[in-house]
Amino acid sequence: MKKVWAILFLVPVMLLSGCRSTSRDNGDREFRPAAASGRTQFWDSDLRPTMALPPSKSKPKSATARTPAAAESDKEPVAKTAVESATTPSELLTASVEPIQSSKSGSKGSTSDKVAPVGGRLVSMDDSGGHVLSMTYPRPDFGIIQVDKTMPEEVRLNTPFSYLIKISNLTDTVLTDLVVTETISKDFEFKAAEPAAQAEGNKLVWLIDTLGPNANKSIRINGIATASKSLEQSTAITHTMRGSAAVKVVEPTLALRKVAPAEALVCEPIQVEYVVTNTGTGAAQNVQVVDNLPAGMLTADGKGKIVLDAGTLAADESRQFSIKLRATKTGVYVGKATAGSASGLKAESDPTTTNVRQPILTLTKAGPTRQYLGRSVAYEITVFNKGDGPAQNMIIEDIVPPGVANIEATTGAQFSGSKLIWELGTLEPNTSKKVRVSYTPAKEGDLMASATASAYCAEPVADSAKTTITGIASTRLEVVDVEDPVEVGSNTTYIITASNEGSAADSNIRIVCQLDDKVQFVTAAGATAGSLIGKTVSFAPLRSLEPKTKASWRVIVKGLQAGDVRFKAMMHTDQLALPLEAMEATHIYQQNTSGK
Repeated sequence: MKKVWAILFLVPVMLLSGCRSTSRDNGDREFRPAAASGRTQFWDSDLRPTMALPPSKSKPKSATARTPAAAESDKEPVAKTAVESATTPSELLTASVEPIQSSKSGSKGSTSDKVAPVGGRLVSMDDSGGHVLSMTYPRPDFGIIQVDKTMPEEVRLNTPFSYLIKISNLTDTVLTDLVVTETISKDFEFKAAEPAAQAEGNKLVWLIDTLGPNANKSIRINGIATASKSLEQSTAITHTMRGSAAVKVVEPTLALRKVAPAEALVCEPIQVEYVVTNTGTGAAQNVQVVDNLPAGMLTADGKGKIVLDAGTLAADESRQFSIKLRATKTGVYVGKATAGSASGLKAESDPTTTNVRQPILTLTKAGPTRQYLGRSVAYEITVFNKGDGPAQNMIIEDIVPPGVANIEATTGAQFSGSKLIWELGTLEPNTSKKVRVSYTPAKEGDLMASATASAYCAEPVADSAKTTITGIASTRLEVVDVEDPVEVGSNTTYIITASNEGSAADSNIRIVCQLDDKVQFVTAAGATAGSLIGKTVSFAPLRSLEPKTKASWRVIVKGLQAGDVRFKAMMHTDQLALPLEAMEATHIYQQNTSGK
């Protein structure tokens, strides 16, 4: 019985071996595998990879009957090796879509198929016993993408199973826009995929945006075989390899800053700063800054427009300019500048506002219009800022007139030459300051007293006061008797003296004397002639009595009777509103001659 079983086992094996030999002979003539640095591929006439083995170095002769064509093929030389085949240009494959179709799961390979190394076969066996189908794109000697498809050798009907597709980037560059398309058999019921696929009829599609250098990505497909037939699951892949040159894209942009003082005086230069910056990327060519100045504002050389060449500005580079402007009048000046480049870049600064102000001074010097000689004359000097700007470094100067003495001034005055100087600091708008000065004139006439005021950025001002200096007469009247007492019958003399102790001449001095009844007029003489009318002695007017001078008159009388007598003199002048009176008492006595 054992012999029977052995015969029954050997007969099918021999038959199967003969069939395989024939199949391999035919495959040697139909397939020419191309050499690759990785795995070897085998293609059928429809450009589909299929299960095959490499030809052996010598072809065994089959024991079966051979056709004439087959017999003729025995005379042909041994088939080219895989390396020789790869060097034939006409046999290189360059298709952009590469389908991979599995071999029939029902066919069984020999033991040598299962142990064939993966690197040398299109179809190999993995550790779990599954078929591994590999393809290198676009051709074996120039690999970009390798696709390894691992499928089980057998599956049970209506039983879930899965298979794996692995896509590998064989290059050192990034691949983009990969599209993997799996065409499934009509006898395969698709259940799920990881990652998820887009189902389009009998096709499953995966979009892979990028696949890094030497990276790989795996796709697992789950499904069920619904019929007892071989499943044909084919895979196609497309991709984009971008050969690009790096072009740096730049975008220069301009920013402009204008800085001007908020306040300025009309007399001083106005410092304006411009800063133009390339805030973008790349260089900005032929950059210019332009500022059309507002009316009343000019450059130092009298121009109303500023044009500044900044040249080429690299990224983050700035140019700074400083310009001095001047205002022709007071007021508020608002302006802004622009920047542009040869390529049309533009920028505009924020507006700046400068209030240009000016101090305006007024000065008054007030004093008496008339003063007597020898008396001091006092003046008050007032300076007022009626402008809208501060008067800095405020100074008042008073010119001391010639021929005066006893000069006095308020605190802070400094004597310099013929001037009194006050330094008053800053005088704000709509405020005033006062100083005082006095001096005594030495002579009559018009006294001209002048003062000036000045400050930074203000027009100097001056004022003067005229005082008429006149003298004042101060005439005194004095009467004395030369003999006192006087015996009856004897004469006595009265001296009348007018003394001008003032600073001006007295004029039209008139002397009138009144005699007592106890005396008798004898004679009168002096600065002017006198005359008697009744008991009144009148002297002719004295035209002028100069200051510090005297005039005298004499009246001689004789005593008539004993007793006390009074001699009264009166003086009238043009400077006296009321006459002056002077009286002298004289005692007249009677000598007793009887001896008693």
